[in-house]
Amino acid sequence: MVKTGPRLAPAHGRGHHRRVRIFLSGPMGSGKSTVGPALAERLGARFVDLDEQVSRHAGRPVSRLWAERGECAFRALEAETLEALLDEPDEGTLVLALGGGTVVSTRLRRRLLREGRVLTLHAPTTVLAERLGAEARRARPLLAEGDPRDTLQALWVERRDAYAECHGWLDARGPVEDVVRQALERLEGRPLLVPLGHRSYRVRFALGGALDLPRALPLEVPWRPGYEGRAVLLVTDERTSELAAPLRERLAATAAGLHEVVLPPPPRTKTLASVQRIWETALAAGVDRDALVVAFGGGAVGDVAGFAAATLLRGVDLVQVPTTLLAMADSAVGGKTAIDLPAGKNLVGAFHQPVGVLVDATLLSTLPPAERIAGLAEVVKAAWLRGEPAVARLEHDAEALRAGKPEAVERAVHLALEVKAELVSGDERDAGRRHLLNLGHTFGHALEAAAGYDGLRHGEAVALGLVAAMRVGRSLGEASGEDARRLAALLDRLGLPTDPWSRFDAEAARYLRLDKKRRAGTIRFVVPGAPGRVSVRSVRLEEALALADLLPQ
Repeated sequence: MVKTGPRLAPAHGRGHHRRVRIFLSGPMGSGKSTVGPALAERLGARFVDLDEQVSRHAGRPVSRLWAERGECAFRALEAETLEALLDEPDEGTLVLALGGGTVVSTRLRRRLLREGRVLTLHAPTTVLAERLGAEARRARPLLAEGDPRDTLQALWVERRDAYAECHGWLDARGPVEDVVRQALERLEGRPLLVPLGHRSYRVRFALGGALDLPRALPLEVPWRPGYEGRAVLLVTDERTSELAAPLRERLAATAAGLHEVVLPPPPRTKTLASVQRIWETALAAGVDRDALVVAFGGGAVGDVAGFAAATLLRGVDLVQVPTTLLAMADSAVGGKTAIDLPAGKNLVGAFHQPVGVLVDATLLSTLPPAERIAGLAEVVKAAWLRGEPAVARLEHDAEALRAGKPEAVERAVHLALEVKAELVSGDERDAGRRHLLNLGHTFGHALEAAAGYDGLRHGEAVALGLVAAMRVGRSLGEASGEDARRLAALLDRLGLPTDPWSRFDAEAARYLRLDKKRRAGTIRFVVPGAPGRVSVRSVRLEEALALADLLPQ
């Protein structure tokens, strides 16, 4: 464990001991090999330079290896050396300086992201070229010909998407001590990455940090402005506006202009009228495309603010600060935004990823217990998708979660968002594996709509939908009776409902037939089995009702 510096949660490599691994990425000249030893010293860690390891294994300098064997051979040896380092069963903390092009390999990059924290150093091309100097450039094969500034710029454009998939950016223009300080700050709060190329974003976890948003969630991406000097639209509702007072004060001190829109509470939040209020407030203030929308509220506020941000001036930046457990564990991440219509839930919307998400579990203390508990259904869904260790962790933490202990809640939200980030990064537009996130939602949405959106909380509806989906799993031979009993027992221990049959009626069946995922009378239904064994099947709507024993009488 790290004895100094920020609170770091060890990454977990498959089949390895617990350890902390920090990978420094970035273009040549950004200072990885200089910052790395200084950061390692602060953390009491071991430092390794990947280029030095490759040279040692090859028995010759990188420049000579490159000249004799070419780039392809070098990249193969670099990958082999890196994977050997990652396979070492070292329990200590490791700081590893990568080569400038290491992360271009998607396979290697995703393994680095999975097994540690990746920090990307950056500086303007002119600064990099000046640092490298003529003598140093002669030792770097990619800079052997032409103007180094042109080459460095071309490499930056080529590698930008790969560099952007990181847990934090470090401005490398200043002294080493400043870059190390940035690194320690970026590593606080167990940052979670949603890797989507240059549109990647981070989820930061900071107990008590939501009301000082600019400090807790810095917007440090090189090509995107921070909070300073831009118009900010703060979107709250009648329940969260008062809670947001300190946040309002902090944003007002940094933004070029702060404008707040207070929406009505659910179920009147997710309407076109709410979106129009945000549009009109923004346009009356004369905002430009550098405007930032900050959603401070539950899932309904996040959905409406996100849809408004997606469409305002054809798209402006969005930051999500969820204040409910349901939003923290699910809707604030993934980019789905929508409003409701009388015909059903989330029927009009857009995909619009946020530029950052801040999770502060202390905000949940202001919620009624029943509303907080309802959000745990999304955590159960995610744990069932992840597998046995995740479900066992929830069972262990059940009492602490039901009581709302912030540390247990933060741990559970982190788990849920790890699952969601993995599925979103591989299927952003919900055309394949992301469908797994609909586990429990097919029946749940129908129950929620039939209750008029105010007679049943979304999380409660999802819990009932999970139980009904498990009945389908049993009918199809995917789940056992023990699986069904275990799921129901976990939901019950968390304080969630487990009897969909007493609520499902003809009205709920009507809404099921309007489900937006239906195709020619069938629906892509997520069928659960044992933890970690979940599949998607095309099922006729009437068959789904029969398999779940939900056909209305």
